[in-house]
Amino acid sequence: MKAKATLKQIAKELNVSVSTVSKALNDSPEISDLTKIKIKEYAKLKNYKPNVIGLNLKNRKTKTIGVIIPNILNSFFAKVFSGIEKVADEKGYNVIMCISNESLEKEAHTLEMLSNGTIDGFIVSVSEEAQKNHEYNHFSAIINDGTPIVMFDRIAAEVDCDKVIVDDFDSALNSTQHLIDLGCKNIALLSSIDNLSVGKLRADGYLKALENNNIPVNLNIILRTDSEEDLKDKIESIFDGNTIDGVFALDENDSVAALKIGIKKGYKIPEELSIIGFADGILASRRLSPSLTTVSQHGIEIGEVAAKLLIDRLESKEEHIPYETVVIKTKLKERESTRKL
Repeated sequence: MKAKATLKQIAKELNVSVSTVSKALNDSPEISDLTKIKIKEYAKLKNYKPNVIGLNLKNRKTKTIGVIIPNILNSFFAKVFSGIEKVADEKGYNVIMCISNESLEKEAHTLEMLSNGTIDGFIVSVSEEAQKNHEYNHFSAIINDGTPIVMFDRIAAEVDCDKVIVDDFDSALNSTQHLIDLGCKNIALLSSIDNLSVGKLRADGYLKALENNNIPVNLNIILRTDSEEDLKDKIESIFDGNTIDGVFALDENDSVAALKIGIKKGYKIPEELSIIGFADGILASRRLSPSLTTVSQHGIEIGEVAAKLLIDRLESKEEHIPYETVVIKTKLKERESTRKL
């Protein structure tokens, strides 16, 4: 039994767009008779069977959004998904969530699989591997084929699409400044996400705050790694033999690691060591003692804005709407891990 061809396969073989194949198979007046005959004959030869959901790409909508997140264990992504689902439900859309597990290959495969008539558009946070390799062609290909994408948090600046981000640089600068205002002079930086765009922006914000206050950069108390494992292997060396009175951690897991190692090393928190961490999950706010002062990224709001951007684009009658980048402001939530002024 011959395998059924897809619109994408036909388009690739004939070196035309998916939209052209779809229109030809639907006898659109936009396509020449010669092209229609060529595409229809090839489709028949390849055993193509129309997808009733995705056949008419312009006029028929599946009312389904595809969401691709890097991992499911991160509370931030769970909050974003909650916001997406809330708006989608209000607007009558279904949501399919997929997890890339930080894999470029899985991310690209999921995009290709779902864009063949299953969904109307995507909301995506870019995988670690894609950012590390600066490989974003799979996103551009989907957009060029007529399927809109909204990126959030981890974005690809090179890809033209709608984006929702937080003010990573400014919030890191302000958080480090807050530690300085509390009297901290030796502030360690801990990062397990230095290969991600958000990790680099947050580290830059920290360095800018030091510069603004004429505090020399001490590389002995800066730990920038690409993984939790690497951070855990090296974190003790930061605390051993160095004077530290503050910690700025760039990810929730980094914050937890900082708190645990600080307690292990005998620091009184916050009397001797103040800690601020990024992200605002249940672990940081409720399950740790002392509770962590955190930068709240407003994950639910990010999800809501991303869903509204995508649905507005899908339902707009205009063909060429300018792409938009929405910046969500973070908020510092003070808890027990920082000294009070």
